[in-house]
Amino acid sequence: MFTGIVETMGTISSIVPMDETESGGGGFSITVADAAIVLPDVSLGDSIAVNGTCLTVTEFNQERTQFKVGVSPETLRKTSLGDLKNGDKVNLERAMSASTRFGGHMVQGHVDAPVTITAITPDPPNSLLFTFHLPPPSSSAETDLFSYIIPKGYVCLDGTSLTVVDVDCSKRTFRVMLIAYTQERVVLPLKSVGSRVNLEVDQVGKYVESVVRSVLEREEDGEGGPIVQLVKRLIDRRLEETGLLSTR
Repeated sequence: MFTGIVETMGTISSIVPMDETESGGGGFSITVADAAIVLPDVSLGDSIAVNGTCLTVTEFNQERTQFKVGVSPETLRKTSLGDLKNGDKVNLERAMSASTRFGGHMVQGHVDAPVTITAITPDPPNSLLFTFHLPPPSSSAETDLFSYIIPKGYVCLDGTSLTVVDVDCSKRTFRVMLIAYTQERVVLPLKSVGSRVNLEVDQVGKYVESVVRSVLEREEDGEGGPIVQLVKRLIDRRLEETGLLSTR
């Protein structure tokens, strides 16, 4: 679990599509340098969010300034990590501890989909407005993530917890604002229109929807679901209070 409060920006020092070393595991690996801030207490197997993607540390150097992570094919499909190049900056955050100040929001590090920057607009005197486009689901079986993005709600973009300014449902776009302090400490201002950014939507909204959906779809004794039963009880209670329904 993470908070979306970026601790530092690291630098991609190596990308190996087929890393045959022990720490590479015969798959895609990324090595991140300039990472001393997140490595003092690191152990192999720990989780670090790299641009909002929860990844497992498989190696770190003796000086604790750089670390390696493995990236699965599914992660490459679901995130923008495959767009990275040597020298690129990435947001880094360690998994939260019990004593961590909870300054952002609950972030799993499980990226839902990449979104594309469609506009970067100055908002005087010193803020920036970023507009993002979320494509529609590729099939009817996929959940439409856009339903979880609401004005003044929160999203996680490349690992940064940000507040949604507004939403345009017809264009499937939403905007966030970065103040000057944040602009200097995250990777988003280093990107340009057309760049892809990792999006994780509100997981609380997902859980609530799942519970409500299961309740609505469940039937009780062939007399309708729980909502129908609740409405029936409320009507009966009101009729009893008005004397229109006898309890005897």
